[in-house]
Amino acid sequence: MDIQGFYAGKTFDVYQYLGAHLTGNGVIFRVFAPAASRVSLIGGFSDWQEYSMNRVYDGNFWECYVDHAAAGMMYKYRIYDKGGSYIDHCDPYGFGMELRPNSASVIRDMAYQFQDEEWMRSRSDCREKPLNIYEVHFGSFKKPAEAPDAWYTYEEMADILIPYLKQNGYNYLEIMPLGEYPCDESWGYQSTGFFSPTSRYGTAEQLKAFIDACHRNNIGVIMDFVPVHFAVDGYALARFDGTALYEYPNTAVGDSEWGSKNFMHSRGEVRSFLQSAANYWLAEFHMDGLRMDAISRAIYWQGNPSRGVNMNAVNFLKYMNQGLKQMHPGVILAAEDSTSYPDVTKPVFAGGLGFDYKWDMGWMNDTLNYFRTAPEYRGENYHKLTFSMMYYYHEKYLLPLSHDEVVHGKATIVQKMSGKYENKFPQAQAFYMYMYAHPGKKLNFMGNEIGQLREWDEKREQDWNLLEYPVHQAFNRFMAELNQIYLEHPALWERDYDTDGFNWLDCHQEERCIYAFERRGQNERIAALFNFSDKEQKEYRLKIPNAERLQLLFGCNQGENAVTELSAATDGDFVFTLPPYSAFYYTMLF
Repeated sequence: MDIQGFYAGKTFDVYQYLGAHLTGNGVIFRVFAPAASRVSLIGGFSDWQEYSMNRVYDGNFWECYVDHAAAGMMYKYRIYDKGGSYIDHCDPYGFGMELRPNSASVIRDMAYQFQDEEWMRSRSDCREKPLNIYEVHFGSFKKPAEAPDAWYTYEEMADILIPYLKQNGYNYLEIMPLGEYPCDESWGYQSTGFFSPTSRYGTAEQLKAFIDACHRNNIGVIMDFVPVHFAVDGYALARFDGTALYEYPNTAVGDSEWGSKNFMHSRGEVRSFLQSAANYWLAEFHMDGLRMDAISRAIYWQGNPSRGVNMNAVNFLKYMNQGLKQMHPGVILAAEDSTSYPDVTKPVFAGGLGFDYKWDMGWMNDTLNYFRTAPEYRGENYHKLTFSMMYYYHEKYLLPLSHDEVVHGKATIVQKMSGKYENKFPQAQAFYMYMYAHPGKKLNFMGNEIGQLREWDEKREQDWNLLEYPVHQAFNRFMAELNQIYLEHPALWERDYDTDGFNWLDCHQEERCIYAFERRGQNERIAALFNFSDKEQKEYRLKIPNAERLQLLFGCNQGENAVTELSAATDGDFVFTLPPYSAFYYTMLF
């Protein structure tokens, strides 16, 4: 390991040195604990009796070799502070941990032979390709019928999830955090094992097999990664060597709003730890990207712009993103950031933070608020739906309907739609057609595609029994068809970030709640029309430059007299009758 680079925050491969590594007939253990007065190794190989570890290199690292330790055995570090007291810690660089509430690290054999060479050669950031992401919480997608409180393993989920993704038209999977975590309710966002795939679903080898299977079925895998904060549990990173080694010593900036500890990004050792963790998931598991959580809390002190920019954390993000993209050019780095901090998706060499995409939280909030509004009041809120294109080209945006939008009293996507039950599904169909025609890559959380009515609960599987009801069956078929339309038509994604890829055809129908815009690819033009009012709109005239005929590609809530082909009137305009809550995609013929 490059010790100087480690202290300077320049390394991405610390996990290859620190942690527990199989070598020869045993295992070599190494840990970084500079303030410790003594460190011992305890584990199943010693009946949990202490093995003294030796100071190595500059005296801040500790090491020992155990010739009869083997993969699958558990261990901890017993770390003594300056006063002689000790705490037993899991390994910060451990490749596995036992199931909560237990907290020992587990020695893992990381050898695995991937069979995904073709995928790895051709993957990209999807800038000019379709990117339709299905976000999953691994433990609550489906649960074993014979043990509803348990979980399927990584390998079992390959047989369950991959066919579902292909059937429903998703080409990428995003998994909520998989680094080990103690509390189910944290969903993985308060981690104790940044290098340990959670044992809830199996081993590192099984996770690799799952990703390998996804790639062989042309499905990319993105993982949620948490570079801002970590769990407070005493056996993990908090006060690891008796001092604030990973966190700020000052609680005013060291404690987060979620009851966790904030990483101290000004320390090179912390930056090397996080950079190595990010690289670990990409290099060792062939992850195709990282969605980075709570980036606003890294950009600004405690996420509050009034407290100023945290330049140490900003510089960390730049260095990490640039390094990851150099090592893995085809991966996707996405930022969850709701602030107006500029150039999040601009390359680092051009002064940006170096992310490929930024979640468009403004689009999400404005659009959902619009559809919560009763139709009779949508006219006065009309420009909530036009505002997104006022700022859209400032960043490379991804449109998210994530887990955060279907919990904590927010209601599910279908339930958010205004009005009575029977009006929610047609509105949700029109809403999704608007989303999939709007520029930007797409993300949808599990359950949204079946019209889930119950808020997400990490302890329960999705309400698959809803598919026994015709309205949910129809909604699921609609979503699968819409997803396929999106994947197959370049006009909907090829020029997502070029100004000539989108053009408003009509955005001044405030009284009628009609919107019309055009999406353009290199060889395809699509007109998208929407009536978000609860009334039929007759004799709606729309001028579409250079189009002679329109061929219906896809529509929802079309009414009984849907027109599949229209010709321009003598003055070059097209005339439509738009049923309530309807949406249409037309390909343009010339």
